[in-house]
Amino acid sequence: MNKVWLITGASSGFGRALAELALADGDVVVGAVRRPEALDDLVAAHPDQVEALRLDVAETGAAEAAVTDVVARHGRIDVLVNAAGRTHVGAFEETTEHELRALFDVHVFGPAALVRAVLPHMRGRRSGAIVQFSSMGGQMSFAGFSAYSGTKFALEGMSEALADEVADFGIRVLIVEPGAFRTSLFETDRAGASPDSGLYPKVSRTRGFVAGGDGSQPGDPAKAAALIVAALEAERTPLRLPLGDDGVGAVLGHLDQVREDIAPWEKSARATAFDD
Repeated sequence: MNKVWLITGASSGFGRALAELALADGDVVVGAVRRPEALDDLVAAHPDQVEALRLDVAETGAAEAAVTDVVARHGRIDVLVNAAGRTHVGAFEETTEHELRALFDVHVFGPAALVRAVLPHMRGRRSGAIVQFSSMGGQMSFAGFSAYSGTKFALEGMSEALADEVADFGIRVLIVEPGAFRTSLFETDRAGASPDSGLYPKVSRTRGFVAGGDGSQPGDPAKAAALIVAALEAERTPLRLPLGDDGVGAVLGHLDQVREDIAPWEKSARATAFDD
């Protein structure tokens, strides 16, 4: 039986690549996007397989109605892909509360609302898959990405617990952690930035990296999409899937750094129980 996919951010990047791959497999794709016209070409090419659904993931109150509508028309949702997102650069001190909350709406509260809405249907069928787009910045971070990584760390923590909760219902959860891929993430009109006071040279360098990185990222979203599908179809779907040489290297390097930090303090840290 062909699958029904609900994909946020389906108009570009990873969401678009996954949509195209699903369509090639004969599946049905409901692309949840803020501008449905961005999917006009896919709808025209695959009128029986593609629907454009107007949805701003930051408007969490719309999630349940969107899912109910898709299920009513297609009978089920086999795969939910939370791919909508954007980047943000700014020093911790210079990132405003409004900027931080807006980023959490897109990367945490929006995906959470869609997961809550889709789970009753997946549990009822005892099958389904949820793909959560994080980043290598969901495992490690550096100057300028405190807000962005904060949202991705939160998404990963929630998704790890989610995976444990829903495994008994036959539902798979996959956290995707890409490095630098040639998506629209770094496009000037999509990359958010807090004002730069110049106090933090490392943050300024990160701004330069983002500003000059669009279009030159080494990662191929189509190859990433193929690997994601392979991971979902594997006998054992991994909880986390870092992508790209830089992504894999960053995540593994961070794990080594965590161990290096803990090792000199391990004995003392273990010996913090009451003396009985």
